[in-house]
Amino acid sequence: MAEVEAVQLKEEGNQHFQRQDYKAATKSYSQALKLTKDKTLLATLYRNRAACGLKTESYVQAASDASRAIDINSSDIKALYRRCQALEHLGKLDQAFKDVQRCATLEPRNQNFQETLRRLNTSIQEKLRVQFSTDSRVQKMFEILLDENSDADKLEKAANNLIVLGREESGAEKIFQGNGVALLLQLLDTKKLELMLAAVRTLSGMCSGHRARAMAILHAVRIDRICSLMSGENEEMSLAVCNLLQAVIDSLSGEDKREHRGKEEALVLDTKKDLKQITSHLLDMLVSKKVSGQGRDQALNLLNKNVPRKDLAIHDNSRTIYVVDNGLRKILKVVGQVPDLPSCLPLTDNTRMLASVLINKLYDDLRCDPERDHFRKICEEYITGKFDPQDMDKNVNAIQTVSGILQGPFDLGNQLLGLKGVMEMMVALCGSEREADQLVAVEALIHASTKLSRATFIITNGVSLLKQIYKTTKNEKIKIRTLVGLCKLGSAGGTDYGLRQFAEGSTEKLAKQCRKWLCNASIDTRTRRWAVEGLAYLTLDADVKDDFVQDIPALQAMFELAKASSSDKTILYSVATTLVNCTNSYDVKEVIPELVQLAKFSKQHVPEEHPKDKKDFVDMRVKRLLKAGVISTMACMVKADSAILTDQTKELLARVFLALCDNPKDRGTIVAQGGGKALIPLALEGTDVGKVKAAHALAKIAAVSNPDIAFPGERVYEVVRPLVKLLDTQRDGIQNYEALLGLTNLSGRSDKLRQKIFKERALPDIENYMFENHDQLRQAATECMCNMVVNKEVQERFLADGNDRLKLVVLLCGEDDDKVQNAAAGALAMLTAAHKKLCLKMTQVTSQWLEILQRLCLHDRLSVQHRGLVIAYNLLAADAELAKKLVESELLEILTVVGKQEPDEKKAEVIQTARECLIKCMDYGFIKPVS
Repeated sequence: MAEVEAVQLKEEGNQHFQRQDYKAATKSYSQALKLTKDKTLLATLYRNRAACGLKTESYVQAASDASRAIDINSSDIKALYRRCQALEHLGKLDQAFKDVQRCATLEPRNQNFQETLRRLNTSIQEKLRVQFSTDSRVQKMFEILLDENSDADKLEKAANNLIVLGREESGAEKIFQGNGVALLLQLLDTKKLELMLAAVRTLSGMCSGHRARAMAILHAVRIDRICSLMSGENEEMSLAVCNLLQAVIDSLSGEDKREHRGKEEALVLDTKKDLKQITSHLLDMLVSKKVSGQGRDQALNLLNKNVPRKDLAIHDNSRTIYVVDNGLRKILKVVGQVPDLPSCLPLTDNTRMLASVLINKLYDDLRCDPERDHFRKICEEYITGKFDPQDMDKNVNAIQTVSGILQGPFDLGNQLLGLKGVMEMMVALCGSEREADQLVAVEALIHASTKLSRATFIITNGVSLLKQIYKTTKNEKIKIRTLVGLCKLGSAGGTDYGLRQFAEGSTEKLAKQCRKWLCNASIDTRTRRWAVEGLAYLTLDADVKDDFVQDIPALQAMFELAKASSSDKTILYSVATTLVNCTNSYDVKEVIPELVQLAKFSKQHVPEEHPKDKKDFVDMRVKRLLKAGVISTMACMVKADSAILTDQTKELLARVFLALCDNPKDRGTIVAQGGGKALIPLALEGTDVGKVKAAHALAKIAAVSNPDIAFPGERVYEVVRPLVKLLDTQRDGIQNYEALLGLTNLSGRSDKLRQKIFKERALPDIENYMFENHDQLRQAATECMCNMVVNKEVQERFLADGNDRLKLVVLLCGEDDDKVQNAAAGALAMLTAAHKKLCLKMTQVTSQWLEILQRLCLHDRLSVQHRGLVIAYNLLAADAELAKKLVESELLEILTVVGKQEPDEKKAEVIQTARECLIKCMDYGFIKPVS
């Protein structure tokens, strides 16, 4: 009845359309659509409603309806033409052109189609001409910028448009050829910040990826002027000039990785002289009093990024050698600055840390012992040259330099501590009357006590000194640093319960004081940061970490500090370290009982585990951290600038995330607070260990969460690569297993995701694990393959000759493990449904195929049985000869028994599929129905 009514409504709609009552016609067609399931009628109704949409100028609706009609019949010429008309009105000319092109292919003699094809082609060409007419755009910008009477808004808009043009190759070339560089230099002379920024950013775009142009611009603007612009107080300007210099360096050194063709490729330019000049000017900026703290930081960032080799496999480290010979003393001067002294250069909170990082990178980039000895001698000469009994400021600078090196290349710092007079000077400064001296000395002692052997020396010599300062000083800054020194010495035994440095309860007292300072909002941020650093050491003690996670105000204070201090890398590292300690996510060496017995026998020290480091306590701490909102804090930390968020901090965060994801019940909370999104950058960048840990945490989340919620939008595609890397045989079994579970979940979402997994070359690894002896790995791999076979390119691999892929799937259907059978049968059902060739190939890959199929059709588990019957139906439908072979076997009896079962809701699918198989046999005439 519904179908008859739908046809009547269609006729009614047609009559309304002829009377030009398009709204009534649309209403009739819409009602009819709700009543019918007939595909031909549906296509007609959608097509007719699209015509109404065109008449009422509802072009979006018209295009949508026409698309639905085309989905039902891809050769529906009327629907194609109507969609073309709708898309043309919507301005989507390229898509409209494709539709009318298809119409013209189907009906080449139709003049209407040919005329539309010509019209659209002309419109597209005109649109492209206007769009890419760069000459006119550049000309217009220049006119506005050259006109002295242009108002500020117009000037600003024109300058910003120039930035966009500078990033396009044709636009950059036009600006360059049209005397644009000289004009941009005039903009720099205006001293108006917005115009100057626009000029710098345009120059950056023009330099990117074009060596000759970058060289010409460098010479026109001059390196000394560029450095002068970067030296100013304005943070935005300093960063923009830094980006310009980076673009120049990338182009000159070939780091932009762009292909150069034509004239650009023919030019042989010697860029070494220019690169050396840039490095030399950056080194000079480090020690100039005219340079702002911001400018100094940007110079250090550029040196950090461009001097050391990016890959140690590259033999040439000449840039590093040049900087060591010509600039190491300048870098040491920055490291040795003491903010409280009048002679101090302008600095930011990060300047000294950036200089320490640069020293570390330079030292690591040296290739041999003679180079390292030369580096050490320069440092020794610089420090010993500073010692002066008559000038206390120089002595303070010397100790501050040692302190800075200890934060960089630690081995070198340790050697410098052994220099005659260094430790003695530290002790002397601790006893100084000046607070600035005490501050430097205490910080140096803290950095010096990182190694247990060195800490033992300081415990013997320095603890009483630190306690004395702690008791006598009135300065909170010194007090808190002294406390951190005591914290560090108190935790020198690490997690080893038997190596406690202080008396029972002392570390808890220190931690309590740290927590108290942490919660005191009246103390400045920099000083509170030291309280976090103290906890980073003390939380190695299980009693301390257990108390800390129960102190919610202290936890919240630390989280707020981490969120607010996104420009301070030290605090991010300290917070991450504290969280690693609280979650026990550091590496623990496996204790071998035999070696423990041997150690006891030989009276060696055996590390002891604290009772509160057992799993139950760790789980409780994780629960408390999650409740306190640790995930949102870590998500905030991950967003910090790459110069601030070091690879080591990223690794620590990845470790914490992995520990937090351990319990599947907590993963929903982690996703809800943004943990899924935060993990992606950690899995793509950082240390190798950090990337693996983050990828493992991603796998845990991807395995049990809805990917659309955990990784919204395009982010989900970024998850695939880290998971595929976990399939490497070098990773452990649990990582392989959870990566497979994650990929199984992702591959079940969409064909676009399956395509991404295929392109990341995951298929050979998945196939590899299908051969695995381990039951769970084999099951996970087979389930993943079951989802992947829906993809056409994966099917092509099964269709290809000379491989055993199909044979493996067939044999896995005969396994004893129900879950493996279920997954393999699902894969086989989809493959045989997709290609008749695979139905025939299945019978040739193994002589056991029929026996396996019969076992599937008789399986106790309904899902396996249903999949077996679907395979049987696919084989019957594929080929009459093959169907005859199946009917002559015991399979017919099995199908008859299953098909004749009493109706049962649970078995409905199974019985229905068996009956469809029998109907197929009847269609061939192999069997007859019993009357």
